[in-house]
Amino acid sequence: IFETLSESEDDIVEGEAELLGRFSPDILKPLPTKQTLRNNQFFKELEILKDKVITAHSIKSLIEPAPKSEPSKIYITEKVAHVVNVSTILEHSNLTAFKTKRRAGYPCFYCSRICDSFDQLHDHQMHEKCRRNIKKILDKIPAESLVVYVHITEIKCTICDQTITNLNELKLHLNRIHKKKLYAEFGDRIIPFKLTKLNQYECFNCGFNFETFGAIERHMNTHYRNYVCDQCGAGYVTKNRLKVHLKYSHVRGNFPCDVCKKTFYTQYKYKSHVDAVHKMVKKNKCPKCPERFSDYFDRHKHMVDAHGDPPLRYRCNVCDSLFKRRYALSCHMKRRHLDVKDIECGLCSYKCYTGTELKAHMVKHNGERTYVCVICKKSYARKKTLKEHARIHNNDKRFVCVVCGQAFVQNCSLKGHMKSHHIDYMNKRS
Repeated sequence: IFETLSESEDDIVEGEAELLGRFSPDILKPLPTKQTLRNNQFFKELEILKDKVITAHSIKSLIEPAPKSEPSKIYITEKVAHVVNVSTILEHSNLTAFKTKRRAGYPCFYCSRICDSFDQLHDHQMHEKCRRNIKKILDKIPAESLVVYVHITEIKCTICDQTITNLNELKLHLNRIHKKKLYAEFGDRIIPFKLTKLNQYECFNCGFNFETFGAIERHMNTHYRNYVCDQCGAGYVTKNRLKVHLKYSHVRGNFPCDVCKKTFYTQYKYKSHVDAVHKMVKKNKCPKCPERFSDYFDRHKHMVDAHGDPPLRYRCNVCDSLFKRRYALSCHMKRRHLDVKDIECGLCSYKCYTGTELKAHMVKHNGERTYVCVICKKSYARKKTLKEHARIHNNDKRFVCVVCGQAFVQNCSLKGHMKSHHIDYMNKRS
């Protein structure tokens, strides 16, 4: 068998030289050659090394590079992603973070201290040691309710001291310049705004001003739609807020009041009715005296009448119109300036500005006549229609003909009278 081997080749196995180059001489001795095979001592050593001999196919597998394996995917949970994002931004910026607005002031996000102003809160966070364990603080907050409010005046990166325009630019700066890992596919949990010189809360996204922190907190749900209700399309910053919305807005049923026998479609409306009407729960305390009130606006009226506070007025920052209720200002903004019909019917393509309009529209679909006249037992689908009907029993003829002076209970009756008896007068006016 040895005569068949080429005399010019010193190696008995192809690839020996390349293989030996991978090992130091003291680890692996050279494989046998034709010369060593003629030595009797070789066969004695072969018996000792029989379990350690490398076969030809093993040599090939060692020489050829191993196939590259696919990098294993790392799956990040929602909680971990939020903790990384929030902690990275807060650790490397001068943002002033707090939990929510309280009557006593602004509570520090990192500790239990409450500060009277944002300036005081900012100084506290820049000089105290409460910012040391940001990740540990965030880990204790459930992912479903994790949200951080930040007051923004001038944003700076604390790594390079560069001034940043807004929060999105700060994220890009930290990621691209300083190579900080951020999970952009997960929704924002840092909510920015600033306090204006008039002590109003300004939305950093659209520039609208709000009188109270609660108002801008609700408004932020329109910008940070991290979780969307699949029944009405309403968006919310956290999953916890969406759960509350679902519980109180869409869990329908019959909730009868045991006292007055009124029936409510949601548990929230039932509880509100019992607290306000039967239990007389007075949640709204006057900050200047011991008086308490069940309604917020009753409390404010008391503060105006008894303590001389200025009456509440909500000003439109576009046209300077004034409103007594914040809800009225919100409706005004949607109709006049934004033309935003963000409330949709789940059964057709109808869109509207307010929940009241949607409620009136839904009568077309369900046809329920829940409003019953206590005198004649006629039922109506809308409360407004029942009130108009009730004027018949009270003989409330408030619609008067300007031509002949005849009075009518309903406006539609007056219009019919004008067409029948005073058509010439109507033609002149048109």
